[in-house]
Amino acid sequence: MILHNYFARRFLFVFLAVFTVFLGIFILLDMVEQIRKFDSDSVGFVEIIKLTLLNVPQGLYRILPLIMILATVTLFLTLARTSELVVTRAAGRSALKALIAPVIVALLIGGFSVAVLNPIVAATSKQYEISANRHQQGASSTLSISREGLWLRQGGPEGQTVIRALRSNLDGTELYNVSFLGFGPTGAPRYRVEAASAELTAGAWSLRDAKQWRFDATGNPERNATQLDRLTIPSELTLDQIRDSFGTPASIPVWELSGFIDQLERAGFSARSHRVWLQMELALPLMMAAMVLIGAGFTMRHTRFGRTGTMVLSALLLGFAMYFIRNFAQILGESGRIPVMLAAWSPPVAAILLSLGILLNLEDG
Repeated sequence: MILHNYFARRFLFVFLAVFTVFLGIFILLDMVEQIRKFDSDSVGFVEIIKLTLLNVPQGLYRILPLIMILATVTLFLTLARTSELVVTRAAGRSALKALIAPVIVALLIGGFSVAVLNPIVAATSKQYEISANRHQQGASSTLSISREGLWLRQGGPEGQTVIRALRSNLDGTELYNVSFLGFGPTGAPRYRVEAASAELTAGAWSLRDAKQWRFDATGNPERNATQLDRLTIPSELTLDQIRDSFGTPASIPVWELSGFIDQLERAGFSARSHRVWLQMELALPLMMAAMVLIGAGFTMRHTRFGRTGTMVLSALLLGFAMYFIRNFAQILGESGRIPVMLAAWSPPVAAILLSLGILLNLEDG
């Protein structure tokens, strides 16, 4: 138990050191990117610092598996150079037993990342998107999902229009049981339209079975209401703007993601990318443990055996390869090429089995 506690403390210290180094690098690189991205006349240095601190957590969170394998390689190279691995073997501890503490620490770090860091990263990412949109175009998201359905907002020379629909098709270009509420430049309501469906075409919404009330005309709006088979309402919205309004799954805390998926599907949208992201977040602790096993499989050897540089390079290449395979599987899962569970869980499971094979070959030949 004393040896396990010692390895656990050493591994945690090395991981935090590597994480701190990457934090400093990311802050410097992202600050340069924010200065390049935004006009210095409209965005001051203090705001640049704020945007940098909001954007850095997302980048660090994405490369946690790579930080984990770098920490593993650093730990076991240090233990090998100080002959602590030799002493451990001489005490009767096998490589697999010596790995128990680092693997448990990796699982705990992965669990902490999903339970605590994920909501923090989601909050900072969402705030960064809002701040960046405000500085770039002066407007935030045009779409919102709620229990009552979905809400859209569009603007134009004649004022703002708020759109509410009970559901839609997969890409949000056709709405059903829809209401349009138009406001003038002064903010006063001008008209209200209810329709069975509305389809987004080039530069306009095409409504079917619509009823229109005018509030800017004299008389009773209900008495003067008109029933129309077809009605066209101008719109500057595009399909890309509607898609971008969803934001990324990473901007939603993992604790709220399941409920958001339900709301998204009730509104008629496809939530496949959000389902893939949720399962990949749940599989993150396994991926962190797999990176520890991969790093240990190539570096748990004494330096006198030689070829240390080759072994370290092999560990890093295999770790990076598994990281990119994980991202590639995520793309395949989001596009529907492979099932969601296979996309999320197969890379870490395959990495663990591969690294265990390397370790067993190292121990038993």
